[in-house]
Amino acid sequence: MMIVVVLALVAVACAVPVTELPEKELELKQAYVEPIKIIRSEEHRDPEGGYNFSYETANGINQNENGELKTVPDEDNKPHTVIVVRGAYSYTDKDGKVQSITYSADEKGFHAEGDSIPTIAPSRR
Repeated sequence: MMIVVVLALVAVACAVPVTELPEKELELKQAYVEPIKIIRSEEHRDPEGGYNFSYETANGINQNENGELKTVPDEDNKPHTVIVVRGAYSYTDKDGKVQSITYSADEKGFHAEGDSIPTIAPSRR
C-alpha cells in the first residue's frame, strides 16, 4: 500500500506544469564587449609531428609553445612515441601584476611553474 501512495505522489509531482520565464527575462543583461585583438600570431608544423606557435594580444597576453615527438620505452620495454611539450604564457592579473607561467608535459605528466602557482613545502624527514 505504501508503494502505491509513493508512486501516486511521484505522479502528481511529475504532472505539475513547469512555468516558463518570460522572453525578456531570458535575455542576457550584459553589454557587448569588443573581442581582444590578436596583434601577432605564428604557427609552424613539421612533417615529423613537431610544432611551435606563439601569439600576442592587444591586452598583453603572450603565449608560446613547442612540441616534438620522443620515443621512450613503455612498461614492456617496447618503443612508444610520446609528445613532449614546452611552453610559457603571461598575462596581467586584476591587480595589474604580470603573471608568467612556464610549463612542460611529457611521459611523466604535466608540470607548471610560476609565482601565482602554489608550491608544496619540502617534507621533513
